[in-house]
Amino acid sequence: MEISATGRLVVRVTAADVGKRVSVRRMGEPGSMTEKFTDTVGVLTSWDDGVLTITRRDGESVRIPESALVAGKLIPPAPARRRGPSASYEELAHIASRAWRPVESERLGEWELRAASGFTRRANSVLPLGDPGLPLDEALTVVRRWYGDRGLPAYVQTATGAEGTQEPLCMELERRGWTREVSAEMWTGALAPIADREESARVVLSREADEGWLARYQRKGMSEVALKVLKSGPSVWFATVAALSGEGAPAAIGRCVVDGRWAGFAAVEVDPALRRQGLASAVMTALARRALDEGASAGWLQVETDNAGARGLYAGMGFAAHHAYHHYREPGTSGGGR
Repeated sequence: MEISATGRLVVRVTAADVGKRVSVRRMGEPGSMTEKFTDTVGVLTSWDDGVLTITRRDGESVRIPESALVAGKLIPPAPARRRGPSASYEELAHIASRAWRPVESERLGEWELRAASGFTRRANSVLPLGDPGLPLDEALTVVRRWYGDRGLPAYVQTATGAEGTQEPLCMELERRGWTREVSAEMWTGALAPIADREESARVVLSREADEGWLARYQRKGMSEVALKVLKSGPSVWFATVAALSGEGAPAAIGRCVVDGRWAGFAAVEVDPALRRQGLASAVMTALARRALDEGASAGWLQVETDNAGARGLYAGMGFAAHHAYHHYREPGTSGGGR
C-alpha cells in the first residue's frame, strides 16, 4: 500500500484512473461491522456516485464505497515473465482461436462471431478483440440476432487478469444482465522440459481422430461439425494410448495444435481406472516432442479453475496461469458445453 513520508496510508487512485490496474485497501469486509482491513487488486472498471468497482483477476467484480478507502495505488504493467514464455493476451487469444476453429464466422468490426452448431462455447461465442465498430448496445443487438438466426444462445468470451484483457467489457456485460457461466484459465509453459521427460512407446500419434480416440473423448454432441472443429488448426496431432487389453476405448488420449512457436494442448483424458499412472504425462511428452520437431518452443493449454488434478499435473510440468477467461451468456437463455 502507498505510505506517505509521514508514515500515513494514502489514497493515490482517482476516478481518472478507470481502466488501470490498482491495489486498494478498505476498512472492513463488505456488509460487516468489523474494522478489519481488506485489500483488493484488479482493474478499476468504474467510479460512479461515490462507489468504485474493481474487477479482480478471476473476473469477479467488487464494489467499494470511496468512504471506506484507506489506501490505494496504481500497479505498473507487469514485467516480462521470468519463467516460461512471455506473451501478450492478444497473441494468445489469436493462437487459441486458430486452434479451435468454428465452421462459420463473421466479423463485426474487430469482434469475431463464431458458430459450430453449438459444439462447445469456444466455437460458438464472440471473440471481442477490439472495437466492434458500433456502440456496445447496438453491437450486442447484432450479436443476439446473428446467433438467434442459427438457433443458438449468444455468448461473449472475455478475459481478465493480464495486460490488455477485458475487465471493462465484463462489467458492462454484467450491467446489462449477461450471466457469467464458465470460467477457466490459460496456462503457458516451455516445451523443452516436457519433451525431455521419459518417452513411452505406448503413445501413438496420428493426424486423424479415429473411432478409438473418439470413444475416449468425453464431449457431448459429437457430429460431423464437431469433427471439423477437432481437426481444425495449422498442424493438428492426436495422441492415443491403447487399452491394456487391446480392446475398447483407449487408456488415454490427447490433442495438440502446432502454430509457429506455440503448441496448444487439449483433450488430455485418461481412463478413470488408470489415473495417476503417468499416462497423461506420457501423452503430453509425445505431443511436446512432435511440436518441438515442428519448430515450436512454447506451450499453452486451458484448464478449469476447479480441476485440481489437472492443475497439479500441469504445474508440475512448468505451466503457470497467464490469464483467466469467461463466457457470458445473453439474458434469458440457457447454454451448452464449454
